[in-house]
Amino acid sequence: MISDIRLQKFRSYADESFEIEDGVNIVVGPNASGKSNLLEAILMLARGSSYRAADSEVVAHEAPWARLDVHLDDGVRTLKMIREPNDRIRKEFIIDEQIVKRLTQPKTLPVVLFEPDHLRLLSGSPENRREYIDALLEQMDAHYGTLRRRYKRTLAQRNALLKQGSHYAHQLFAWNIRLSELAGQIVSARLELLGQINKDLSRLYSEMAGKQNEVRFEYQSSCLLEQYSSSLLHKLEQSQELDFLRGFTGSGPHRDDMMMWLNERPASETASRGETRSLLLVLKIIELRLLEHSRGQKPILLLDDVFSELDGARRRALTEVIGSYQTFITTTDADVVVQHFINNCNIIPLSLESEQSS
Repeated sequence: MISDIRLQKFRSYADESFEIEDGVNIVVGPNASGKSNLLEAILMLARGSSYRAADSEVVAHEAPWARLDVHLDDGVRTLKMIREPNDRIRKEFIIDEQIVKRLTQPKTLPVVLFEPDHLRLLSGSPENRREYIDALLEQMDAHYGTLRRRYKRTLAQRNALLKQGSHYAHQLFAWNIRLSELAGQIVSARLELLGQINKDLSRLYSEMAGKQNEVRFEYQSSCLLEQYSSSLLHKLEQSQELDFLRGFTGSGPHRDDMMMWLNERPASETASRGETRSLLLVLKIIELRLLEHSRGQKPILLLDDVFSELDGARRRALTEVIGSYQTFITTTDADVVVQHFINNCNIIPLSLESEQSS
């Protein structure tokens, strides 16, 4: 649990500290008052990077450094960001008085973020859905991040070879083998996670909707899922000439998709606005529970300007879940949120007057 946080030269904050409660913390203020910036700071301390910007963008304009400090139940955590001459940002995390350059999974804090862009998860690009599943896997599995980086490096090396032309075809086979092996491990992990999500998806959605529904999250690929590695290897060899022509690898986990089905129809095409919000809310509830189970500790929940997007029934469903998690909710209208947490919330007021412009 977070007990307090200090932000120095971070985004719109020159130097500001906030007291945090164990339960629900409601961050209230007008637009451009720094509400999302505060949640972004919490996420960077927890996971090591922003969900919406490069490191160079979060250090206040022309500032040589930025610093975030947080007190937790088990100690102090600090993130220093130093602007170097080439405008690159060098990061240092200080955890238990030890300096680390990058947060490995065991040193991260489990956190679930729900922000407006997630409302387009079902209908947006396949890349968004791949990133959602992969980011969750990286939080749950200490080895998945390494696996994902190895796959990306191998893919980049194969693509670099493809761009050099077909006279390098004899060098492709070794890369095809390596890429297929790593791809099989990635897809296996993704399929296992989708299976875990699907266990509770229909039940939780039906409870929220007030009637029985069938919902599933389905993996889609041009390769056979049961034999992914060998199927991809065969496809890479078969499409080698085409890959050389286009200069990139056209098959693999980096091209696969995941589709949500609602009562045997694609949710992206048939779900109403309210149904889409319910589906996303249920996904976030499942995400909380999966992270708590896999990490052995309760995740921090960040709700960035989405509470007002939910109607009464969905707000009540979310309120019931929130009770046992440390939660941060941003809003421009405190009344919309506070009524659901009477006598059980901490108000963090922000104003344009107190904001330090970046």
